Amino acid sequence: MRLSLSEIRANATRFAAEWKDAASERAEAQTFWNEFFAVFGVRRRSVASFEEKVRNVKARYDRIDVFYSGVMIGEHKSRGEDLSAAASQAFDYVQSLTREGRGDEAPRFVVVSDFARMAIYDLEAKDPGEPVATFNTAKLHENIKHLGFLSGYATRPVDPEDPINIEAVEILGRLHDTLEKGGYAGPKLERFLVRVLFCLFAEDTGIFDPGAFTSMVEETHADGRDLGAMLARLFDVLNTDKAERPTTLTDELKDLPYVNGDLFAENLGFADFSKSMRDALLACCRLNWSKISPAVFGSLFQSIMAGDEGKKKRRQIGAHYTSERDILKLARSLFLDDLRAELAACGKDKKKLAAFQTKLASLRFLDPACGCGNFLVVTYRELRLLELEAVWALHGDERAQERLNLDAWLKVDVDQMHGIEIEEWPARIAEVAMWLIDHQMNQRVGEAFGQPVLRLPLKKSAKIHVGNALRTDWNTVLPAAKCSFVLGNPPFVGAKYQSDAQREDMDRVCKGIKNAGLLDFVCGWYIVASTYIRGTHVRCAFVSTNSISQGEQVGVLWPEMFRRGVKIHFAHRTFQWVSEARGKAHVHVVIIGFGTFDRSGKVVYDYPDIDADPIPVSASNISPYLVQGPDVAVANRSTPLCESPEIGIGNKPIDDGNYLFTADEMEAFVKAEPASKKFFRPWYGSEEFINGGHRWCLWVGEADPDELRAMPSVMQRIENVKRFRLASKSQPTRDIATSPTRFHVENIPRRRFLVIPKVSSERRQYIPMGIMEPSAMASDLLFVLPEATSFHFGVLTSEMHMAWVRQVCGRLKSDFRYSNKLVYNNFPWPQNVSDKQKAAVESAARAVLDVRASFKGQTLADLYDPLAMPKALRDAHADLDRAVDKCYRAAPFTSERARVEYLFELYQRLVTPLTAPGKGRKRKA
Repeated sequence: MRLSLSEIRANATRFAAEWKDAASERAEAQTFWNEFFAVFGVRRRSVASFEEKVRNVKARYDRIDVFYSGVMIGEHKSRGEDLSAAASQAFDYVQSLTREGRGDEAPRFVVVSDFARMAIYDLEAKDPGEPVATFNTAKLHENIKHLGFLSGYATRPVDPEDPINIEAVEILGRLHDTLEKGGYAGPKLERFLVRVLFCLFAEDTGIFDPGAFTSMVEETHADGRDLGAMLARLFDVLNTDKAERPTTLTDELKDLPYVNGDLFAENLGFADFSKSMRDALLACCRLNWSKISPAVFGSLFQSIMAGDEGKKKRRQIGAHYTSERDILKLARSLFLDDLRAELAACGKDKKKLAAFQTKLASLRFLDPACGCGNFLVVTYRELRLLELEAVWALHGDERAQERLNLDAWLKVDVDQMHGIEIEEWPARIAEVAMWLIDHQMNQRVGEAFGQPVLRLPLKKSAKIHVGNALRTDWNTVLPAAKCSFVLGNPPFVGAKYQSDAQREDMDRVCKGIKNAGLLDFVCGWYIVASTYIRGTHVRCAFVSTNSISQGEQVGVLWPEMFRRGVKIHFAHRTFQWVSEARGKAHVHVVIIGFGTFDRSGKVVYDYPDIDADPIPVSASNISPYLVQGPDVAVANRSTPLCESPEIGIGNKPIDDGNYLFTADEMEAFVKAEPASKKFFRPWYGSEEFINGGHRWCLWVGEADPDELRAMPSVMQRIENVKRFRLASKSQPTRDIATSPTRFHVENIPRRRFLVIPKVSSERRQYIPMGIMEPSAMASDLLFVLPEATSFHFGVLTSEMHMAWVRQVCGRLKSDFRYSNKLVYNNFPWPQNVSDKQKAAVESAARAVLDVRASFKGQTLADLYDPLAMPKALRDAHADLDRAVDKCYRAAPFTSERARVEYLFELYQRLVTPLTAPGKGRKRKA
């Protein structure tokens, strides 16, 4: 078992006394290294070999003096020889290992000695060719901090994006697949892998002796026939108190700690291992698991669901694994920055420090969609780091004897963490990840105080409830009166992609909420949370898809949240979510912090670039669109809020395709019915208008009856339409069967008119709007503004209108779905525009159209491609944007957020009863 630092120092002192006058014969070197390992409580035979063969660049074999796979190379010279030459030799061995395909065995550390002196090299240091420490062997006891990789007191920052995490996913996935292929599957396999992970982690972090688990696996038969029985025996021993273990156990089993915590309690039986299964397990053993953060265990394990079924299941559950970077964004905003400031304010006041530590231990956290526990793991780690700072300030100056009470000084524990997870497998992973992060933090404390902390047997654990969070009373997991913070990353499942069971959950949660069918699945957590925290000072924060702060969902979710007393405390506006899992999904998310009470110090974190760091901006109040603004959600209006042209959808025939033709179809029809030619008109929808081309519409709604009767083919089409409408289940459709030459919706301006595509890619800086000739017909996939002028075109195709669109507009997949009732009718047009300002907009708008026209043969899709937009057109739009901006205010807008805040402030003024117009009126051109 791991020694305390005081024991290691005592061993090092004895070692130095014995070897300081050693002879120079290399024959004694192996004894030197055996005793060197013993200083740190490491049995050399279990982890390291002598004279390890490795093929050099000349295809000859060299022999490594001491080889500890994946950890260190030891190279020995006779007394007085050059240690740097020994180090160079060791560096060559590292390269040879890589050339041989043994890169996973390449060590991080090199230790060289000539009995009297020692030098230590860290190959991951900034300058790996320079030793991190060189000292006389007699001073070993003063330099054990440089050998933490042997003592178990070394800590290493873990990079969540480290390639080693990818390697861990791959090798554990291979073990999973090999076992599953051999017939060991289902929940038993999942629990078995969790136990294996614990053992792998335990032998690399000092819970077990270094290499203890690996040695047991290696000692089984190469064909794997006795490996399953050995593991079953091992798991049973780990679940048995030392006092109750049989006296006949081998030393390696007898010395293992009693784990408890129900981790090893269930009898899983054991798999009938084969050679391939044993090889897969040994591959896992060769990885240094101390380098893997428990914060990424969730994505590591979930990534094992690698097949098509696994990916499909992940999508349906909505399981997206939030990166540690994004977890910390939420944690810092919700509680961590406040706690850090509070600790800093304690200074050296021990009374305040003690009170602060007590407060840390009193905090309770709930993640109601905890998955594999990533949020809880990171939260717990940060609490323990804060506690360590406080405890060091309280007790760091106390003598070694007093530090024997170190464990009693610690108050923060894993039972402060609570979670709800719908699946058994991730829930169990979360529990183990919590134990492992607890052990890592105990190592940090031990390193700081020089006294080991090992909380075994396990007595406390995180409470992870297996159940449906939308059907579970959260108070049964953690009473709201005891809860401090609710946090997490609820499932990302859009309204249209929910399973029948998920829709039932949403119907139950959203009962009485109008248009709740539009809500994403994540909204269910917001609604349940608002009920759970009502009347408390519990603070919540969720990572969510940004759709809940845009478009139609805002008007459904947030009025209900405000009715329940919710206030938004902080918000991270849209940024690129980063997953720890393989095949990173591309999701744009927000983080929203809220409670059922108001508080000062509200902050909006703005992301000018969705991949960049945020810019914090103070706010007196945060609107549901996550900008400075009132608690107001934009709802559908039947008429424009301001004096602006009426807008309507284009034509909707309801004709079963009888009146619509391709060019070839029209040509054939006209050939058979020449008199029909004059009734054909170009037909445009969003697709045709943006991407070029058009279809043809046979418009006979205003034709003379005698002309129609003279065209049998046309009459047949009219008859087809009548029959189609009569057969409809819709009464309004059957009603218009009596006038089959007319459309269900007709919008046919007599002069040039403005059109807005109903659907357009959000990648474009501007929605490609335009002017159409009266000879053309717009389908219902275009909005039509018959009375719009160049001024209206200028404002609608400006950055100001696009800022409004990006906030208020709904989405069709990731494309803008423009709405007349939600977007256009609520748009706050500039007020009190002077003739000069209006003329400037009109001139700039015409310039945009002129530049477009100069690019012959280019479609609007070509011209507004975000990567290939012509400079002339971009410059014309910039001029137009400046002209429109000046209609709103003299000062320029410096960001999208500034535009949105201004627009919502203006919107609020316009909808206030004292100033809002009674009816939408047409803006005079």
